[in-house]
Amino acid sequence: MEEVARIDKWLWAARIFKTRSIAADACKNGRVTIGGVNVKPSHTVKAGETVDVRKPPITYSFRILKTIEQRVGARLLPEIYENVTAPEQYELLEMNRISGFVDRARGTGRPTKKDRRALDDFLNIEDL
Repeated sequence: MEEVARIDKWLWAARIFKTRSIAADACKNGRVTIGGVNVKPSHTVKAGETVDVRKPPITYSFRILKTIEQRVGARLLPEIYENVTAPEQYELLEMNRISGFVDRARGTGRPTKKDRRALDDFLNIEDL
């Protein structure tokens, strides 16, 4: 019989989410898809499937190599899944990290002196 695992347990066991309840909430809120279809936490997965996990601002893609429901050490993760996330997603993450100080979240207060200088440097680069 083919090995299967619940998607919420697999996401937790593969250390993609810190807790199983966070993994289940991500499934319920439509941030986990398999083949472009949103999945429920109880959806079963098998080896060979590709899981897309949206953690704003990017979407990670993982190819399941082994189905597990018990959490394993970080050193064993290459045996569990293969990260097949597109390089463009990582570029998007880097751009977001660089420009993170431009779009400050409401209620985070005034920029620090370091943030202010970084913002000035960023705006001066665009003026050139």
